[in-house]
Amino acid sequence: MNKKRDSYMKFILLSALLATAMLACKKDKETDTHPPAWYIAESEQLVIPAAIELPDNLPKGNTRVATYYAEGVQKYKAQQKAGSDPATYEWVFVAPEAVLYDITNARVGTHSAGPSWQLTGVTDSIYGQAFTPAKTAASPDPAGIDWLLLMPKTGKVATGIFANVAYIQRIATTGGKAPAQLPVNAGETTNVAYTAIYRFTKKNP
Repeated sequence: MNKKRDSYMKFILLSALLATAMLACKKDKETDTHPPAWYIAESEQLVIPAAIELPDNLPKGNTRVATYYAEGVQKYKAQQKAGSDPATYEWVFVAPEAVLYDITNARVGTHSAGPSWQLTGVTDSIYGQAFTPAKTAASPDPAGIDWLLLMPKTGKVATGIFANVAYIQRIATTGGKAPAQLPVNAGETTNVAYTAIYRFTKKNP
């Protein structure tokens, strides 16, 4: 009788421990946030869509200058739809606002309106602009903003490590798309959380 009771108690204890472990694993999975270095490393395994691939620039090719993980928001404001009467509104993109991290997990700069990228405490900065026509690819994340290939902005001199950059890629995006629910008045604004990897590449001389 005691053996049966002991076996039963062991079974109950084992079940409780297993349930606790499973709950902990589930909680870890739900709250897991990898460091920036992990996302940067993972991005090197991505297949880049042809629409935003870098030109080969043969025979000398290209060299990556820097890679950063960005975490922040995409900012939107309400704008009246053209010709709507009575007035209806839609979301219009305003600017990004994000922090940049490098492969050592250090916070190294910011990404903001322009679009621009600025390293903290130094003179390294660059502005970007779209190609004509724009080079974009849909994000695998349904809520993710597009992947992009940009070039340095005409009339803006890139400085520091960005001085010879010819291409800026935005890849591995999560989130950032304008809300599906449209604004109801002209004064509304919203910030949508997003992450991305930004790559900066130069042509080899």
